[in-house]
Amino acid sequence: MGGLSHRLASYSRKERKSTAGAKQLDVVLMFKILALQQLHNLSDDRIEYQVRDRISFMRFLGLQLEDRVPDAKTVWLFRESQKALGLVDILFVRFNEQLALRGYIARGGQVIDATFVEVPRQRNTREENKQVKAGNTPEEWKDEAAKLRQKDIEARWTKKNHENHYGYKNHINADQADKLIRGYQVTDASVHDSQVFEELLDQNLTKHGKKRAVYADSAYRSSEKENLLTKDQIPSRICEKGVRGKKLTKDQKTNNREKSKIRVRVEHVFGAQAHMGGHMVRTIGILRARVKIGMMNLVYNMVRLGQLLRRDWRIASSVA
Repeated sequence: MGGLSHRLASYSRKERKSTAGAKQLDVVLMFKILALQQLHNLSDDRIEYQVRDRISFMRFLGLQLEDRVPDAKTVWLFRESQKALGLVDILFVRFNEQLALRGYIARGGQVIDATFVEVPRQRNTREENKQVKAGNTPEEWKDEAAKLRQKDIEARWTKKNHENHYGYKNHINADQADKLIRGYQVTDASVHDSQVFEELLDQNLTKHGKKRAVYADSAYRSSEKENLLTKDQIPSRICEKGVRGKKLTKDQKTNNREKSKIRVRVEHVFGAQAHMGGHMVRTIGILRARVKIGMMNLVYNMVRLGQLLRRDWRIASSVA
């Protein structure tokens, strides 16, 4: 907890030039507001309104009717602070530790996949897009500060299945058994899924002393990845793919179907996140996108834990 405590303290100890004005809001309260905002896919203005309007929101936040409610600007500033503090990443790890304490350890195969998280599309010229892709800022933007603030020079275009996507990617490692997210990475949309494969791998042993098998679609398949998994003693359940002049055999297709029955469970995770607005973030820059996508992954796990607890309670009640 040292890293989390240090970051919380650094946020809370901001120097005040005078004792005038409103007191700084509690960081736990602010984090809970971000969780509500993510869960219900609300803008900063809408979360302010909903907290003022809904008794259930106020009860969750521990607020009374006469208490001060953070306004939209305060919510934005708190989320902005997360870019440097990295609280979301730390809290994600801490929450997974709490899952383990409750007995929800990773026990099934690890399912790795990625989904696009788009941002508002930029209406740039081809020359401007060429400069942005090269890592440069177009000269004409530098003279217009207001315009530059609205330009996302870190999001990227890519094409998949004849569809164009612009923004970022949410790469996750989900547990086959309980569909909890065990790890994630955020990149721009042009990064191929397989490029963050190693970063997502879980090397921990199960209670039987073995490593969890990896399930993934054929985009992750390569001799390099297979050699890596063999070296690390991780069973590979990655779908095979045919190549020009060498189509998949009947047995390979059958094996792929069996693997896909498990791999497809990751789509349930992405589907649940879609209800939280998971296919779009209205932010600028990859640091802000990482905060929003990290919150989405964390809040998904919170919701999923509630579902698992209710399921286990029903099972225990039926046995009793």
